[in-house]
Amino acid sequence: MSQGLVDDTAAEAALGLARPVEPGVGPGPGHRVDAWRVLRFLVRRPGLLLSVLVVVLVVLASFWPGLFTSRDPLTGVPSQNFRGPSGAHWFGTDELGRDVFSRVVHGAQLSLKATLIAVAVAFVVGSLIGLVAGFVGRWIDDVLMRFVDVLLSIPALFLSLALVTALGYGTVKVAVAVGIASVASFARVTRAEVLRVRQAVFVEASRSCGARWYSVLGRHVLPNAAGPVIVLATLDFGSSILAVSALSFLGYGAPPPAPEWGTLISDGRNYLANAWWLTALPGLAIAATVLATNRIARALDGEWSRQS
Repeated sequence: MSQGLVDDTAAEAALGLARPVEPGVGPGPGHRVDAWRVLRFLVRRPGLLLSVLVVVLVVLASFWPGLFTSRDPLTGVPSQNFRGPSGAHWFGTDELGRDVFSRVVHGAQLSLKATLIAVAVAFVVGSLIGLVAGFVGRWIDDVLMRFVDVLLSIPALFLSLALVTALGYGTVKVAVAVGIASVASFARVTRAEVLRVRQAVFVEASRSCGARWYSVLGRHVLPNAAGPVIVLATLDFGSSILAVSALSFLGYGAPPPAPEWGTLISDGRNYLANAWWLTALPGLAIAATVLATNRIARALDGEWSRQS
């Protein structure tokens, strides 16, 4: 009996059916080793550590702006207009005497909300298209990929402008337009990964053993194809911030006096000669967030996998 079990286990391993060891399952010391690996990985890369800190601060500002400022972003003191950056007003004041730092902090909520919606729309719709095209194949793959090619032939910002013009103005509509413009890249990456995993030995072995298609899809294809798509979502987060800010700069975002990041830059461009901080400092916040997310995505894509 024991020899038969050994033979069955060896056969499963040869076919690629051996159950993989889950990284989260194991004794306590294993968890400590993983934590030390992550900590060592971050300490050796101060730029990555700074990027993580920037993203954490932006997320905290988006959900709990009161942690950073107690000023009202919509109320100003006209007698204190156009004050430069100082200890009282870190980012200075605008033409109405409103504190620019509080407007940037509260504007993070609107901008991050739009960015999350845009990335979610692109991730869900694009991944579904790529998953169906890569897993089903045949004529469905041809039809879906020709649709994706049409989307790729249109510049993303131009497509976003066309969609937001059709949908109307507002933060959510801008986010949906930016998300739809990013669907094509998610669809192509997901399809490529699904095609790669679908041809793997363990997937063929699972099918030959009589596993149903949804079991193969859920247990083998999706977990092994998700990594590059998640990295792309991290990269697209920075691109979506730029796209949302660009549309807000053009006046398609939330109506004034909502302190969206793009709107802040647009309002301050009329005072560049005497109040440079109205555009430079909100622009610096956008640039820091985009660079931080790109640095994190680069670490997830290549550096962590090479270390592992």
